[in-house]
Amino acid sequence: MISTTFFPGHYVQGYEAIKRLGPEIARLGKSGYLICSPTVFSKVLPTFQDEMGKHAQVAVEKLTGECCDDEIDRLLTLAEKSGSSVIIGMGGGKVMDTAKAVAAKSEKPLIIVPTVASSDAPCSAVSVIYTAEGIYDHPMPHPRNPDVVLVDTKIIAEAPIRFLVAGMGDALSTRFEAETCRQNYIENMTFTEDVGSMTAYALAQLCYDTLLEYGLSAKRACEAHAITPAVEHIIEANTLLSGLGFESCGLASAHGFQIGFTVLKETHSYLHGELVSFGTLASLILTDKKKQVIDEVYSFCESVGLPTTLAEVGLEHVTEQELQQVAEVATAEDNPMLNEPLPVTREMVIAAIQAADYEGRARKGEKR
Repeated sequence: MISTTFFPGHYVQGYEAIKRLGPEIARLGKSGYLICSPTVFSKVLPTFQDEMGKHAQVAVEKLTGECCDDEIDRLLTLAEKSGSSVIIGMGGGKVMDTAKAVAAKSEKPLIIVPTVASSDAPCSAVSVIYTAEGIYDHPMPHPRNPDVVLVDTKIIAEAPIRFLVAGMGDALSTRFEAETCRQNYIENMTFTEDVGSMTAYALAQLCYDTLLEYGLSAKRACEAHAITPAVEHIIEANTLLSGLGFESCGLASAHGFQIGFTVLKETHSYLHGELVSFGTLASLILTDKKKQVIDEVYSFCESVGLPTTLAEVGLEHVTEQELQQVAEVATAEDNPMLNEPLPVTREMVIAAIQAADYEGRARKGEKR
């Protein structure tokens, strides 16, 4: 049995780390092709573009729509026409996953610059591909991880607090899914038969411990527009620890529920980590975790403002038929739900969702 652990080439994090972008581009090539979100283009790019230009010539293009096959092909064509030697993705998860795909297809070095800490996408060698309508389609593995992940904590702390909290929701699943994969010798995200290493499982546990220790403090500090050690710790947990943990250990039911929820359009206005956090709660019930663990995770979610009810992910009036649709996707052959040690049925998926929602409402003092 072979274990594999994934790492980006360089991970750089700190206050005003964006000043390193120009030198990093120059270190990897002669010119860059930067893919960014419309918000980054209008609000963030102007603050460092001149400084970046002192080190390398950079062409810029905005992402339009989803991280889908058509958009990847469009940007790939433009990147090749530009003659750039380094691909840069700057923005949220969709931008980063699109840039990863463009870099892989063009066989160019890749720099990822997250502007929010809302998911563990920055460090991984996989893109999550959606349809043009925003429904999960398939994962796209890549030959290598990003050459550089550059995390400016000042930029991230200035983003709406919802993104940081959602990142905690995504990271929350890492320890539980890693443990499932460790116990059952489930392959990690190599898309081979490799399993996680001792290092990877330890990082997944550290991710969870960091969230519980610093999550609420980091949220409060960001609300006060203060970058404290707690903020730095949580950004690292959301980005690096969760990224290494999920990719090097593997996924299970928390992300299985999230993938199922994307079939319902009412969830499309919610962030990946928000859906994963509720999926984590449902997974604890599905896998019969001890009451102490369930209480600990619900308490954490409540403290930082992560969803604990269906209403908080747009599904207050979800129907039995819609839950059947979620369960059908969640139990499909390629869904990580099937990495759990128990034979998961559609009925079990629906029951776990309903029970997680009921527990969340009961803790809020709500009545059905």
